[in-house]
Amino acid sequence: MAGTELFGAEERKEINDVMQTGILFRYGHDAQRNNHWKAKDFEAEVRKITGAKFAHAMSSGSTAIATALAASGIGAGDEVIVPPFTFIASVEAVLFIGAIPVFAEIDETLCLSAEGIEKAITPKTKGVCLVHMCGGNANMDEIMAVVNKHKLILVEDAGQAFASSYKGTYTGLFGKAGSYSFDFFKIATAGEGGVLVTNDEETYKKADVYSDHGHNHMGAKRGMEDHPFLGFNYRISELHAAIGVAQTRRVPEILKKNRHNKKFMQNLLSKNKNITFSKLGDEAGDSATHLNIFLPDTESAKRVIDEFNKSGVAGFDYWFQNMYHFINQWDHLKNLQTVSKLPIQVLGQSQDYNKMTLPKSQEVVGRLITFGVKVSWTEDQMKELAASIIACVDRALKPVNA
Repeated sequence: MAGTELFGAEERKEINDVMQTGILFRYGHDAQRNNHWKAKDFEAEVRKITGAKFAHAMSSGSTAIATALAASGIGAGDEVIVPPFTFIASVEAVLFIGAIPVFAEIDETLCLSAEGIEKAITPKTKGVCLVHMCGGNANMDEIMAVVNKHKLILVEDAGQAFASSYKGTYTGLFGKAGSYSFDFFKIATAGEGGVLVTNDEETYKKADVYSDHGHNHMGAKRGMEDHPFLGFNYRISELHAAIGVAQTRRVPEILKKNRHNKKFMQNLLSKNKNITFSKLGDEAGDSATHLNIFLPDTESAKRVIDEFNKSGVAGFDYWFQNMYHFINQWDHLKNLQTVSKLPIQVLGQSQDYNKMTLPKSQEVVGRLITFGVKVSWTEDQMKELAASIIACVDRALKPVNA
């Protein structure tokens, strides 16, 4: 991922600003901080790219999506439609605010489909946690039609899709609130960090308070601030925000390189009739962080993975067997194995997670293999990688009697 590839003087300068003052806390200490407000700067850079009216930096993408759900009005007992293909934090966030995850089908965009959402709606459905997977974007026109028809709260987890957009609107800004991740593996990194975005001022104010123990951040003395309602500690440090500032400023150039490199690879790989690519709601809005290839079926994909491993091809994920990103491996979720009782274990669940049938999702993820796009790739490196991929596919799918 680009964020981990690009560290330099810009990041060191922002970190040194903080270290020279010693103020690692994002709030207060105005006299000592020499006018360095890295969390605020980080939020400003995110607003600049996305056009969001409000942005709030937090400790992780996971805390950002949890706060987005809570600040949007989703809570205990509410059913929330979620995808079976996502980093599990999206589902954990629903569970830990007391809501009930209900799984629905994805499509070839790798995101929830409008049809999948429609079929999963019950009288208890309160919202949808839409995850824009692998740098892309969902079919938002179709999804928004369903959301509006049923008057649902839409919250977007765009953790893997910062800087992606759909018909001019950035992911994260279609619903009540959205979130981005800036962890070590994203298009831009803060080391650990996340940002909530919204165009709704009330939602922003709730998120600001909720993510810092209920502080309303009014007045000059932190210990004397009002507490409008309960919250928890999801704050980002100034050190992490400082890295995020420098990295986010790099995103426009990263985006340009990502798109060039992904297109270059797709042009090479498309010469093989057995390789196709995931779809996008809007091709023009791709952040191009992931090269998502489809094989004809699950068994073909498994054979190709075996060939990759034998040949030393690296840099890919086979999500069908990934422990954290696909429901097949989430036994701890299916069996609700928790260290303490959750609301779902008191209120009951709408689905038996061990007996669900999501055939479309199984088919899509089963034949999907993803490579992370690198901004540092040279054309020779891409040609070499593409040739290796094609050779492995050809060997894996060679007819038995040929």
